Amino acid sequence: MASFKSWISALRPRTLFLAGATALCGSGIAYNTGKFSILVFILTILIANVLQLLSNMANDLGDFQHGTDITGERIGPQRTVQSGAITPKEMKRAILIATGAAIVVGILLIYAALQFMELKYILIFLGLGLASIVAAIKYTAGKNPYGYKGFGDIFSFLFFGPVSVVGTYFLHTHTIDFMPWLPAIGLGLLTAAVLNLNNMRDIDNDRKSGKVTTPVRIGIKNAKIYHALLTFGALWCFLIYSYTYSSYWYQYIYLACFLIFIKLLIDIFRITENRRLDPYLKYTSMGTFALSVCFCVCINI
Repeated sequence: MASFKSWISALRPRTLFLAGATALCGSGIAYNTGKFSILVFILTILIANVLQLLSNMANDLGDFQHGTDITGERIGPQRTVQSGAITPKEMKRAILIATGAAIVVGILLIYAALQFMELKYILIFLGLGLASIVAAIKYTAGKNPYGYKGFGDIFSFLFFGPVSVVGTYFLHTHTIDFMPWLPAIGLGLLTAAVLNLNNMRDIDNDRKSGKVTTPVRIGIKNAKIYHALLTFGALWCFLIYSYTYSSYWYQYIYLACFLIFIKLLIDIFRITENRRLDPYLKYTSMGTFALSVCFCVCINI
């Protein structure tokens, strides 16, 4: 039976910063409009984290199934299934449990947020919830995983950006408007940047195992330029949001968080050994969470 330490390794809790950041951002913008539900806030944070944990476990199992971690070039944390710390059967059971938890929390969230709304919105969110579960599992697990064909960036952007932020905002406010879209795009770009860092770190391993990621397609030099574009694209989105919706100078203070990303970007361009990129995944994830927290505070003071 797998140890507690092995399960913690498989769940990769450091990735939860991104999941929390997107749900928090959507709730913070909703609070700014005067429409906010504490129950919706709790459930959106919970479902975002459950889906992230589900994705992490499916990724661990999927890379084992496709032989990604047997090249001897892997740099990141050791995969628990590949190492034998957790059996494939145990991981599949855990994925089923996480899927069930996501379904239960998702239904509770939809009931709490949309019980007085039209059926079409309930059906839309049920569809989005199902799509989120499928996307979490199909990143690297099962047949034809999209993460092996260079589509991971797109799905990460969509589900950790517009779907999460705009969806959370709607569940609070029951309105469709432009307000949450710029921060949603910004956080989606930063999420894609974290994945790009992961793929830059693992470029040699992925190339040998046949996993076609964006850095494998375009090379490490262009992948760093792509990373810079993602970072500055996110900054631009938040700048436009503040220019459009902020009335006081102190509501711009959160933009100082981008100094963190610029410093990280400088370091990333200076790094010549791909393995040294590993800690920057955590730094970028934590920076994104800090940005989301500071953004929510500043727009609501």
